[in-house]
Amino acid sequence: MKSGSIRKQKIKQKSGIIVLTVCAVFCAVIFLFPTVMTIANSFMTQKEINANYGAMISNFDSDEGKKTYISDKLNLKLIPDKVSLEQYKTVLFKSSDYLMKFWNSVILVVPIVFFQIVVASLAAYSFARYRGKLKEMLFFLYVILMLMPYQVTLVPNYLVADKLGILDTRLAIILPGIFAPFSVFLLAKVMRRIPTSYIEAAKLDGAGEIQIFTQICLPLSRSAIFSVMLLLFIDYWNMVEQPLIMLSDSDYHPLSVFLSKINSGDVGLAFAVAVIYMIPTLLMFLYGEDYLVEGITYSGGIKG
Repeated sequence: MKSGSIRKQKIKQKSGIIVLTVCAVFCAVIFLFPTVMTIANSFMTQKEINANYGAMISNFDSDEGKKTYISDKLNLKLIPDKVSLEQYKTVLFKSSDYLMKFWNSVILVVPIVFFQIVVASLAAYSFARYRGKLKEMLFFLYVILMLMPYQVTLVPNYLVADKLGILDTRLAIILPGIFAPFSVFLLAKVMRRIPTSYIEAAKLDGAGEIQIFTQICLPLSRSAIFSVMLLLFIDYWNMVEQPLIMLSDSDYHPLSVFLSKINSGDVGLAFAVAVIYMIPTLLMFLYGEDYLVEGITYSGGIKG
């Protein structure tokens, strides 16, 4: 009887594992399908794209003043009939707009991520090392600001940028990004978990605050810092509202804004630009996956 019940229990466990595996695979396929379709279609010829997605592509006839559709059928394909690099040649060599918008994204995102990490690390160290009612109230204010969506602070940021005379410049986006509260909150929580015995031992050896910060707190928070960097990069790489409101000149708009404005007749170019747009975030994720997982799952700096 016991062996029979154990066998039934094992069968139930295996069945549960199989069901969960099938559900996970199904969800993964659904999640990855748009990305795989974008990459595959970026290697199609414009003729094949028009044949497959004609129902999505409308051309405006200026003479008749109406839209005409190339086809009435929609054919989702993952394997191109003929592999073509024409879309990438157009994006990389024949049109300067796409690359200019790409570098606009880089110019905006890289300073925000770098300087926000610098400011957040110093502020987090201060919150972690020194306690007091005033600092606790300030830290609570940081939490409140972090919970607010960017749309809430958009108008105040716009007014401040206008008063400072930096509206319609990249500084109108970079400066608010540098002093965003999210990374301060997360890094402060991580640094507070560093055992005080490490800091006290360093003090006994004659270490000053700068040495404690650079040689103890920063190394022990490395995984969390890289996790924050990756999350910040993804967040600001995909920003849309900030450039639209702060930058009236479209020449300064990043690629994230430009993607939504690509003419529907150039859907083939849109696929190629989307793939190029995904490359930096994918490379950062693949390179720092271990740090990201460690920083998220382990919020302290010391392994017990």
